[in-house]
Amino acid sequence: MITTLQKTIRPLWAVRGMHKSAVDVLRQPAPEETVTDSFGKFISEIKPQHLSSVVLHRSKRMVLDSIGVGLIGSTTDVFELALQHCQHMYAPDDISFVYGRRGTRLSPTLAAFVNGVATHSMDFDDTWHPATHPSGAVLPAVLALSDMMPANSKTTGLDFLLAFNVGIEIQGRLMRFSNEAHNIPKRFHPPSVVGTMGSAAACAHFLSLDPSQCSHALAIAASLSGAPMANAATQSKPLHIGNASRLGLEAALLASRGLEASPLVLDAVAGVAGFSAFYEDYVPQPLESPSDGGHIFLLEEQDMGFKRFPAHLGMHWVADAAASVHKLLVGAGTGTVSPAQVQDILLRVPKSKYINRPFPESEHEARHSFQFNACSALLDGEVTVQSFTPAAMSRPDLLALLSRVRVEHPQDNPANFNRMYAEVQVTLVGGDILKGRCDTFYGHWRNPLTTESLVKKFRNNAGVVLPPEKVERVIDVVEELDRLGDCRTLLSQLQ
Repeated sequence: MITTLQKTIRPLWAVRGMHKSAVDVLRQPAPEETVTDSFGKFISEIKPQHLSSVVLHRSKRMVLDSIGVGLIGSTTDVFELALQHCQHMYAPDDISFVYGRRGTRLSPTLAAFVNGVATHSMDFDDTWHPATHPSGAVLPAVLALSDMMPANSKTTGLDFLLAFNVGIEIQGRLMRFSNEAHNIPKRFHPPSVVGTMGSAAACAHFLSLDPSQCSHALAIAASLSGAPMANAATQSKPLHIGNASRLGLEAALLASRGLEASPLVLDAVAGVAGFSAFYEDYVPQPLESPSDGGHIFLLEEQDMGFKRFPAHLGMHWVADAAASVHKLLVGAGTGTVSPAQVQDILLRVPKSKYINRPFPESEHEARHSFQFNACSALLDGEVTVQSFTPAAMSRPDLLALLSRVRVEHPQDNPANFNRMYAEVQVTLVGGDILKGRCDTFYGHWRNPLTTESLVKKFRNNAGVVLPPEKVERVIDVVEELDRLGDCRTLLSQLQ
């Protein structure tokens, strides 16, 4: 995929004013390939034939889900603020589409930003292990690049999916180099780091950059990464995904123009931190070249986690446990749950400060509150999009239940999405005790959503913005994406 951008770039030796033969000497491979080199080579050389049927199937599910949460996310206040900022602060640039805004276009980097914000504005996007939100950082950037392509250039749907999968793969590989990354984060929001790297990788592949340029794109992205966990449960958290998508795209574009950065950014170099600045226990390993006999994507080995309701992933365990208690209460009584029945509520959940919020004051805090989601599920039998509206959050019955919650953190319940569990124990006024436990919620990568459930979620989300016929057309186009001759068929349905 050669873009007009690439055609304007002079050869690197001409830009530097060096004799080409001298550059050729400098480009001779080192005796041992570095980790950074191996990642650049992988990003540049991976081919569509390396995508198995399993990876294609799973990644198309990710694309569909991410578009859906982006569309419903375009109705939120934080998305509107981000869009207004881009429209008022930057010169008009009629190139890339924006979720949920027919006729609105921005520059590719700004479109990647606002569409990334939309994707995470309700915390409804997919989650993987080690913990990150992989699609929201990558898909908006690849969509924006697709809009950049000249009219006479066609990028196939399969090429589109390959670039997307490259971005997902790089995120997963980097996080598996650290034990810290396997746990619910404390210091920084992982998508603001690995998401930026994944976006850069996907865009570098989409732009057909050479291995050296791909390595530089990653290194540039590392200088544009990071966001503190203190901004979780605020309107600023969606900016993490928006910036990851935007800045990864910018890193790839800068690399395509010849900007260089550290050739060892992914390597462990004593005394000079590269990617290890983010993960202190970082122990990198080189990626095998896909030309050496194939490549097995991590998505082949581990499916994706999809959320049934818009909240932090940890909330899905406690909601399912509480919903099981709701069923016991309804079955034993009047068909409804009343706070008058309940004396005490005990939650046994992992210790994680930013999702332990006894009395959330905003929708964003509620999406990050074990207590709120447990009580909502206990009262209603489920948590839904409507659970986070002001009217639902201010219900007297809900507030009464919240006042009766206690929290324990068992030693055998780690803050780890692959090993945690949730228990909800309700003591009734008469002294009876009801218990619910969830080890693996429906939607977890060990218990993935069925196609029927995933499509139902998409219809509910996309239907808030698109007419029914377009919703169905998007479903069909994503299912056929790997067989489309031009990926812009998908873009045309989203505008």
